[in-house]
Amino acid sequence: MASFLSSTLFLALIISAVAAQNGLILPIRKDPKTLQHIATFKMGSNRAAISAAVDLGGPFLWFSCNDYASTTYAPIPCGSAKCDAAKGIGCVGCNLPPRPGCTNDTCGASPYNPFLDVLVSQGYAEDTFYAKSGAPLPEYSFSCMDKDYLTGLAAGATGMLGLGRTQISLHRQASAKLNLPDAFSLCLPSSGAGKLEIGIKPRSVKTTPLLINPVSTYPIYTEGDASDEYFIDVRGIAVAGARLNLKDSYFSIDKNGVGGTKISTMQNFTAVHNSIYKPLARAFAKAASDLGIRSAAAVAPFRACFSSSSIARTAAGPAVPEIELVLAGKDATWRMRGANLMVEIDRKTTCLGFVDGGSSPRTAVVIGAHQLEENLLEFDLVSSQLRFSESLLLSNTSCSRI
Repeated sequence: MASFLSSTLFLALIISAVAAQNGLILPIRKDPKTLQHIATFKMGSNRAAISAAVDLGGPFLWFSCNDYASTTYAPIPCGSAKCDAAKGIGCVGCNLPPRPGCTNDTCGASPYNPFLDVLVSQGYAEDTFYAKSGAPLPEYSFSCMDKDYLTGLAAGATGMLGLGRTQISLHRQASAKLNLPDAFSLCLPSSGAGKLEIGIKPRSVKTTPLLINPVSTYPIYTEGDASDEYFIDVRGIAVAGARLNLKDSYFSIDKNGVGGTKISTMQNFTAVHNSIYKPLARAFAKAASDLGIRSAAAVAPFRACFSSSSIARTAAGPAVPEIELVLAGKDATWRMRGANLMVEIDRKTTCLGFVDGGSSPRTAVVIGAHQLEENLLEFDLVSSQLRFSESLLLSNTSCSRI
């Protein structure tokens, strides 16, 4: 009864809440091949349609400008205040006829494609940004990227949309230009449509503090720069209600920025330190066996796999043991269930959607996009809090219906 009431209350909060006036909304879809979550919007005087992979910890928007034309496009001069805000690196020039992405005396940018693992020397520019709904954002700062460096992106995507803790991320620029609180919500769809909203009123029920890693996790940075990514204070992990015996040191961030837990849309599936993965997989397999779920041969990159025919179904997906992240804060757990835990390989095999992150990862726990799908996440940078819903499927709704 308590669980039913909690779900009913949460659903009532969702239905009764209204997004802040003058906020922005961007639709998000999931690419079935790459599993990337793609946001769409428009740019420039011609309102060119842009599709970009959502990078929760990315510092800024970049996209290919090779075929981009706009009368309102303007390069950001090196040494300018806007260049300082973007943390521009020196000046860049171009020996070809001027066009978007090819100008002289331009503030240096370093867009990074993580799928290709390439950092490219480019220049910052500004133009008008148009969301699906909400006011346009004039003089929006971004970086161009050459089309030769788009390898790894989903078909049709030509860039990446950064939502990190920077002065030129989408939420920061929108909040400054539209006089909104610096907060945004993200609802990644497993299918259908999801959304990114800038300028929101609180809707989610659970809350935990956002942490700052004191050492940058970007491929290039200046000594003393903190990470732009989002970390949370996970204190432990439980499987089927039983807390695992793990070293506390894995969950803390040391002076070199190693350890801790971050949330990432670039990691498809949650990756954990090898010394966490082994007891986690063992405990999950044991709890699954206790439910009559039969093991099956591993399917890379997963190791803990099961016979699909032995798994019952619920509204939230496969009926399997829960995995809980034990958090700091008054709502002390993030419960992962059903579809957020399991990956259905085919009709015969379903696997636990956690992967072994190796014996010396930079971050001990990286919560991946699969575990975030159909969860409403609200990043409040004013109060430095993450508010989250857990699975919307439990309330008979989804990202496409909120």
